[in-house]
Parts: sequence; C-alpha cells; structure tokens
Amino acid sequence: MPRLDSATSPASLRRTSPRDTPARPRATLALTSAATAVALMTYTAPMVTLPDTAAALHTPLSAQAWLLNGAPLGLAALLLVAGSLADDYGRRRIFLAGTLALGLTTALGAFTTSTWQFTLARVAQGAASAALLASALGLIVHAFPSPRGRLHATGVWGAFVSGGIAAGPLLAGALPTWRVAYGVLGAAALVVAALGTRALAESRAPRGGRPDALGALTFGLALVSLVAALTLGRDGWLRAPVGLLFAAAVALVAVFVAVERRTRTPMIDLGLLRHAPFLASSAGGLFTGLAVIGLFSFLPALLQQSLGLSPLATAGLFLLWSGLSFVVALQVKHLAGRVAARTQLALGFGLHTIAMVTMLGAVGSGSWTRLLPGLIVGGVGSGLLNGALPLLAVDSVPPQRAAMGSGAQQTFRYIGSCAGVALTIAIATSGGSLARGTNIALLVSAGLAVAGAVSVLALRERA
Repeated sequence: MPRLDSATSPASLRRTSPRDTPARPRATLALTSAATAVALMTYTAPMVTLPDTAAALHTPLSAQAWLLNGAPLGLAALLLVAGSLADDYGRRRIFLAGTLALGLTTALGAFTTSTWQFTLARVAQGAASAALLASALGLIVHAFPSPRGRLHATGVWGAFVSGGIAAGPLLAGALPTWRVAYGVLGAAALVVAALGTRALAESRAPRGGRPDALGALTFGLALVSLVAALTLGRDGWLRAPVGLLFAAAVALVAVFVAVERRTRTPMIDLGLLRHAPFLASSAGGLFTGLAVIGLFSFLPALLQQSLGLSPLATAGLFLLWSGLSFVVALQVKHLAGRVAARTQLALGFGLHTIAMVTMLGAVGSGSWTRLLPGLIVGGVGSGLLNGALPLLAVDSVPPQRAAMGSGAQQTFRYIGSCAGVALTIAIATSGGSLARGTNIALLVSAGLAVAGAVSVLALRERA
C-alpha cells in the first residue's frame, strides 16, 4: 500500500484534531495490554469450566456451543462498528466504555442460572470486549507514531493476547467455582477502567456522519444465522432449518454489502477488499479463528471427558501451549525487517498443521503425555500468529483508520472462532466415538491451517 503523504501523516492528523491530547506511551501500552489480557482471560475461561458450567445450567450437549460462542459472537458482530466509533468519537472514550462494560457484564455473568442467561451475558461480554480491543490498537498507534515504536508496541500487545489466553483457563481452574472466576475477572476489568480514566490520552480521526447502525444490525444478524446453522447442523446438515439459516446468512451479508456501499460512514471501507495487505490480514484472522481458536476452545472439555482430567490439571496442561505462545509472541518483533509478517503467519499456520497431526490418537490413548509434542509445536505456531497479526492489521490500512483496521481483522478472527467452535463440536461429537470424532476434528483443523497459509502467501500486492 502506498504511504500517505505529509498531508495525511499521523502528525498532521493530530494537528487537525484539536481535541486530541498528548499520549503517554508507556502508560498507554501498559493499560491497553492489561485490559486486552483481561478480555482474553474472560474469553478463554470457559475452556476448562465448560463441563461444570453446563452441569450447573443444565445445558444439553447440543447447546454447549452457545456457552462457548456467546463472547465471540458479540465480538464479531460489533468489532467493525466499534473500530469506526473509536476513530470517529474518540479511542479513549470507547476503550474506557468497553472496559467498564466488560467488568460489569462479566460480574453479572457469575449470577446467571440458565443457558440463555449465561449466553446473553457472554454476548454482552463479547460486545464490551469489541469496544476495548478495536480501540486499543488505535490508542497504541497514536502513542507510538514511529514505525520502530509501533513495531515494539504491537508486539507487546500481541503477546498479551497470548498471555490472556494462557492465564484465563489457569485462573478459572484454580478458583473454587466458575462463578468466582467471573467475579474476579469482572473486578479486574473495573480496576483497569478506573486507572485508564487518568492515564490515557484521547485521539480520533473524525469523518463526520452518523454511526452505521443498519450495517451493524445486518452484519450481526448474518453472523447469528451462520452460527445457529453450524450449531444445528450437528443433528443433520440437510434439515430445512439449517438450510434456511445458511440462506439467511448469505442474504444478510448481501444486504450488508449494499448498505456499506450507500452509507456515508461505513463500518468498513469496501475499497480495502481490493487491497492485498488488507485481504491478507483478514484471511490471517479468519483462519486463526477457524483452525486454532475453534479447535483449542473445545479440546480442553474433550480431554476432561476422555482422560478424566480436573479443570486445574487441564489448565496446567494447556499452559504449555498458551505459555509458549506468549513467549514467542513477545519475540516476534525481532523478526521484523528480516521476515515479512505474512511469512510469519504462514509459518505459524504450518506449525499448527504439524501440531494437529502429532496429536492424532491422543484422546483415545488414555495418556495426556501424547499431547505434549503437539502442544509445544502448536504453542510456537500460535505465538507467531498472535505476534504478526496486530502489526499486519495496522500496516494494512492508513494510520488514521488503525482502529477500523484492527476491528476488521479481529472481526474475521472471531467469525472464524464462532464457526470453528461450532464445527469442532459438531465433528468431534458426531464421529461414532469421542476418540474418532476428535481425530477427524484435528484433521479438519490441520486442513484449515494449510488453507490459511496458502491464503496469506498468495495475497501479495501487485506492482
């Protein structure tokens, strides 16, 4: 993508937005990273508490996908509009509102007594996380305008994505109940929101116009239709309700595209869909959700059922994967200049493919040690993905639309996550036996990772 000239550089944009205030880089990075970690901890906590939560809420197996998919559904539905709102009305304002809402909705989730109440609470947590995550990278780009500073900051932020993924299941498994875990995470989000009111500086890139409410509505309904179709498909892919839901999803996406072409301030600039770096960023997010997050969201529950592991033991085992991901993501910044971000993504997908193949047969073996090689290789691959994705997201759009770029990539990531979770559960629980179904799910995840690697390498800017 051609660089912006001086008239549209980050410095000039700040001069044309008098309400912007000088940023405090270290405080900005610390708070956005901490809030991101809490959001991801909230996101991943159900990975090890799913059996206990389903038992407490009397959730049947066919509906357990909703317990996992509530948060990614809210994230995917609102990330695009949250990114646009952050750019237009203030990244600090949207970030603080999202962090406060995350604290309140997570705490309320601890008091739910039914599947539908818990799912609604999780959707609300996802919506709050969308505001937080989409505005976080915008705040970071404003605080670190130089390429070198931005490289360091996005690398740290990406590492905290992995760190939150690692810490969520561990915290949830260590605490007495899943309700206590949600109470603790809600309190942590409220603390970060309180600290942010004094430490964060405001920035924006106003375009004028009104929020794209119709676009947000049609996109959200399309996503709900898709997830519902994938969830119901477990009981038969050729049934009429499944087909109607898939058709509704396609129709609503068409309506969304039509709305985005007509509105003055769209959630996403459709012209970016002709831009190879943006497409590569979006494909990277989509296949990360489909192949990696979808599989690893349900695999802990499968291991608890098949190997009899406790929630804490399962969290400790998966810390090998997520902890390695955190360490590797922190080091990704050292690869910049020598290895392109899309090449890092392709390598990450390749390592995930190898990990899935090495884990074949582990669920039926009766031994958790069979998982160790795959968790190690997969952790390295996941770290490469989490480290490269945020940098590619902000580099694939103009600097003044960093929040929109982040929101777009993460939207595709959580669309993939929603579909991946539903698909994994449908495959793993429909294979005749849990061991056979898990093997099929692992192979599907490996195939999706290969598709992800091919996509990000193929989408190169033409001269």
